[in-house]
Amino acid sequence: MTKKALIAGITGQDGAYLAEYLLAKGYHVYGSYRRVSSVNFWRIKTLGIFDNPMLSLIELDLTDPGNCIHCIQACMPDEIYN
Repeated sequence: MTKKALIAGITGQDGAYLAEYLLAKGYHVYGSYRRVSSVNFWRIKTLGIFDNPMLSLIELDLTDPGNCIHCIQACMPDEIYN
């Protein structure tokens, strides 16, 4: 069974490297990013994981409890990283 991880802030340095590590371990990674005027995916593109079929990107507002609950229910992660 494939493990699933949710990473809050996948576009940051730590989140991107953690995603790369977990993908290499065979995880399905759900990576959240903030809604901003221009989304910045350059770091995960540089690492070569942006197009990985085991990576799913999710817009998430950590200050909205309802949005957080919906996100967790949608992906049902085994592990959550913030």
